[in-house]
Amino acid sequence: MMKKSEFPDAFEDARKSKGLGYMNDQDDPVQMVMRFRDLRKCAHDWKTFTSAGEVGRTVVPSEASIRETRQIPFEVDPPEHRGYRQLVENWFRRPSQPEYKARLKVIIDEMIDHVLDGKEIDVVSEFALPIQSRALTLLLNSRYEESEVWIGWGTHVFRSEGEALDGDKAALLYDYIDDEIERARKNPCGDLYSVLLESEIDGRPLTKEEIKGVMILTFAGGRDTVINTITNTIAYFAENFEKVKSLKGDENGIARAVEELIRYFSPLTQLARVATEDTEVCGSKVPEDTRISLCYAAANRDETVFECPNEVKFDRKVNPHVAFGFSIHNCLGSTHARALMNILIPSLLEKIGRIQLNEAEENIEELGEFTRKVGFHKLNAQFYPA
Repeated sequence: MMKKSEFPDAFEDARKSKGLGYMNDQDDPVQMVMRFRDLRKCAHDWKTFTSAGEVGRTVVPSEASIRETRQIPFEVDPPEHRGYRQLVENWFRRPSQPEYKARLKVIIDEMIDHVLDGKEIDVVSEFALPIQSRALTLLLNSRYEESEVWIGWGTHVFRSEGEALDGDKAALLYDYIDDEIERARKNPCGDLYSVLLESEIDGRPLTKEEIKGVMILTFAGGRDTVINTITNTIAYFAENFEKVKSLKGDENGIARAVEELIRYFSPLTQLARVATEDTEVCGSKVPEDTRISLCYAAANRDETVFECPNEVKFDRKVNPHVAFGFSIHNCLGSTHARALMNILIPSLLEKIGRIQLNEAEENIEELGEFTRKVGFHKLNAQFYPA
């Protein structure tokens, strides 16, 4: 019987035989690039495979029908991309600072202490979502109380239960960001909105649409991915407690374990690029204005790069995973996500004696011919103190 923390490789056969998969996304087909080296080559070639096409097509499933605001710098290519990236890069590096980590540890420790009574909780909605939302107040430098609003949105800002995309729900986020930009314009307070309002690019202030693009990416890009990572880690912790316990007190070992868990779970399956000309990938024709996807989840199990790719190996010496993307569009939030996980695991080891997993409802993505487990819609568990 398969463990709850096991995540099978849905793409193994296609990756080995063709290097490509195929899915139809809202009548906008996608050829999925699955081999590690092919993916990195395509990701690096932004001139042939652009992120700067029609707004929303860079995401799978496409958000073109529910989103008109370009996510910045995610949906921008060079040379403009560099200016936007430099504008926000130092802000998103703040999670590497000791003071930031100390505040993040308080959030995580309080959440662990809160569930340490043996009562059954849903790890997704009652543990991972609150941690993600409360940690986001640090990243935005927002009021802690705002996290309660974000928790109320659920695990995804563009999707509702049973819906791949939800325009009404997306509108809630857009209206919220509009209101917050106006609030910061009247009363700047050192949060990310205020910083962006005071910033310039090419010698001019950012437009409201540009600020909104940065903020939408910040809210959407690291929401369900972080929630999946935390939830999946709890499942792994519960079912492999003795193995994880060996990491206690080993800072370098924990850092390697974080990278390995992120590789194995690959919380973001794929992102798309649009061909700017007729081209080929893995011997398959890619006509101009059609999409490929960079299938990170497949590339992270490429057996030509990762020894025993379907095993979690905490002692993996070389781990060039692409779970945070590759090349110029690598994830801005990766420093925050890594800091969170590098605090969560030792805190769990310090405070937890056992986790009992109960009922689980898997989150299965339907990707054309493929079905991939990406996490859980629900994971009921009981936490017991050390």
